[in-house]
Amino acid sequence: MSWQLRRATPSDLESIMAIESTVFDDDAWSRVTMAAELDDPHGYYLVAFPPGKPDRVEAYAGLRSPMLEPQADIQTIAVAETARRHGLGRVLMLRMIEEARERGAAELFLEVRADNPGAKALYDSLGFEQIAMRPRYYKGGVDALIMRLRIPAPQTGPAQRGAP
Repeated sequence: MSWQLRRATPSDLESIMAIESTVFDDDAWSRVTMAAELDDPHGYYLVAFPPGKPDRVEAYAGLRSPMLEPQADIQTIAVAETARRHGLGRVLMLRMIEEARERGAAELFLEVRADNPGAKALYDSLGFEQIAMRPRYYKGGVDALIMRLRIPAPQTGPAQRGAP
């Protein structure tokens, strides 16, 4: 499977909310909150869609990162059930990290439900470390794990020839 990414717009709100309410159930953001996020000048939201189908949103991610501020936050990330297990969450997270770096952030923070080992494993693999916990933060009394990434400098080097 492959996807394309583009900057989210207010016209994506319905598609984003359909995923939001399915993925996050009781913890889903309200339509008003999500609309404000999409309109925030310090925000950066992306949607993922199949090639040639820009209106078929299958995932989204959001970042809050004011320009030249040392800290940024992953606001949200969600992948529709049908698009999971293909690396799309990783691609969105890598793009969020890149955007935070471009805006001048040195650290990136996020919160993840303690009962979501798949998401935690992704964040661990990207270099995030757990720095704190918020007890009973989510509905149902689930703890929030607070994680931080010290954003690494971009890695560059000469192109390498692949194996024959």
